[in-house]
Amino acid sequence: MSTLKVYAIPNCNTVKKALDWLKANKVSYEFHDYKKLGITSTTLTNWCKQVGWEALVNKKGATWRLLPPATQAAVTTQKAAIALMTEKTSVIKRPLLEKDGVIIALGFDEALYNKALQ
Repeated sequence: MSTLKVYAIPNCNTVKKALDWLKANKVSYEFHDYKKLGITSTTLTNWCKQVGWEALVNKKGATWRLLPPATQAAVTTQKAAIALMTEKTSVIKRPLLEKDGVIIALGFDEALYNKALQ
């Protein structure tokens, strides 16, 4: 049986909502903490092929807003986005749910979780 992997950081409110939903719906998962485990450029490249780098970079979060304008302006390609996401994992939209190497959800949307995980 394949394992659901949740990629995130534990102290994010959106992640807490998603984990609460998973627990309430008895969905087992493996948690990948970006802060402790980081992320590889290979994994990020695979994700970019699935959803595009633009979807993975969270431009609404505090990490992005605190970046210098020149750093933000330089993120115009997949290569630049992957370099940033590898260095500053908090800029990756979260949580990202993956099963068998396929992204099944990005962010938390209860309707999407119900459809993808029930």
